[in-house]
Amino acid sequence: MLARAIAGYVRLCRSWGQWSVFGDDVPRQFWREGRPFILAFWHGRLLMMPAAWPRHRTMSMLASEHRDGDLITRTVESFGVGTTRGSTTKGGSRAVRAMLSAVRKGEWVGITPDAPRGPYMRASAGAIQVARLAGVPIVPVSCSASSGLVLNSWDRFMVPSPFARGAYFWGQPIEVPRDADNAAVEAKRQELEDRLNDLSRIADQYCDRTPLRPVPLPQET
Repeated sequence: MLARAIAGYVRLCRSWGQWSVFGDDVPRQFWREGRPFILAFWHGRLLMMPAAWPRHRTMSMLASEHRDGDLITRTVESFGVGTTRGSTTKGGSRAVRAMLSAVRKGEWVGITPDAPRGPYMRASAGAIQVARLAGVPIVPVSCSASSGLVLNSWDRFMVPSPFARGAYFWGQPIEVPRDADNAAVEAKRQELEDRLNDLSRIADQYCDRTPLRPVPLPQET
């Protein structure tokens, strides 16, 4: 019942609010050509993401095996989005294999690179490794809204209000070479993190709200 209520709230926000989409020529080209990619977005921006995905494009999202993963799974199913349970950071070989299988069948997969436990707005290398193994690009996306709540949770989860002015911002694809060594993987991980944070900042500024900043790293404090 809670999952159905959340899905209904997302649809309410999307239909009653004023939502704009920028940069969607990037995913539309992939969709037209039937080329899979890995969708990447921060966990805290997850709520409105299912409403940005077309139902006729098969997508499977990586969801944690914790309790919140159960809720996410049931919620996104209402939008025709499937889930793979597991993590790319905690020995999730089963989850990685499932995502690789989906991509090889021509499907799309979604990853929140700061999940399952953060730190928020800091990317792990899991998405980069999946992209390297699958031979497909990562397409980053973020969203924001002019009003609503930012929960005091580990991911600073954003809940727009129904009449908010919102926006989605898609970024350019990130290509990961199949032969990328550890240094190259780290460089791509940093690139993904920077792209997602830039898109989030732009989305927040467009919606006239103070941009959320990533959790400081030890050397930044």
